[in-house]
Amino acid sequence: MSTGPLVSILIPTLDEEHELPRLLDHLAALYGEWEIVVADGGSRDATLQIARAHPAPARVVQSTGGRATQLNAAARAAGGDVLLFLHADSRLPRDAYASLAEAWRAGPQVAGGNFALRFAGDGRFERTLGVVYRLQRRHGFYYGDSSIWVRRDAFDALGGFREIAIMDDYDFVRRLERSAATRCLPGPATTSARRWRHAGIARTLAAWFLIRWLFVAGVAPQRLARLYRVVR
Repeated sequence: MSTGPLVSILIPTLDEEHELPRLLDHLAALYGEWEIVVADGGSRDATLQIARAHPAPARVVQSTGGRATQLNAAARAAGGDVLLFLHADSRLPRDAYASLAEAWRAGPQVAGGNFALRFAGDGRFERTLGVVYRLQRRHGFYYGDSSIWVRRDAFDALGGFREIAIMDDYDFVRRLERSAATRCLPGPATTSARRWRHAGIARTLAAWFLIRWLFVAGVAPQRLARLYRVVR
């Protein structure tokens, strides 16, 4: 009988028919006590059919209103001791469960955190993003693409994600970091740079820093969402 936690992997999707089956194949091959919840935000492609038909057992919840709404709906449906928020184009390290279980056994003083992150690919663009991301993590800045994890009781105490137009992941991380100690787990996990590649290094880094500091300064998320679309 396992003495480790049940880890609920919560996957937000929107038209992810290409990435989702690859992710589910990947998760099916990983050791661990997993529960998979796919939270769909209104896909018009085959995402829902894939999630329901894949051999990896996955619970499917449907929710509209943005990614934070999807993730909160997935969390309500989940039964795990640990919640792990995973993008469809991200992949966990092979020993992810062992790392999560060790952090969970540390007790409530470690509320959550993320995984060390590598952007998939060997080009200058991906390497540069990886270096900047590691520097940001040292200062407590990280985002949903680094596979955020959190103890269930800590997630509930924080009230989940604020359902805002943008920066919901960063807002949650800021509150998590203030609540207790966090841990960046080794790996690394990998994620795709597909959403940023066409913008180039300069525009991508400018967007990361500008939007974050405008958010911290109190600019409304609705306004930042419009800026985000322009930059991207």
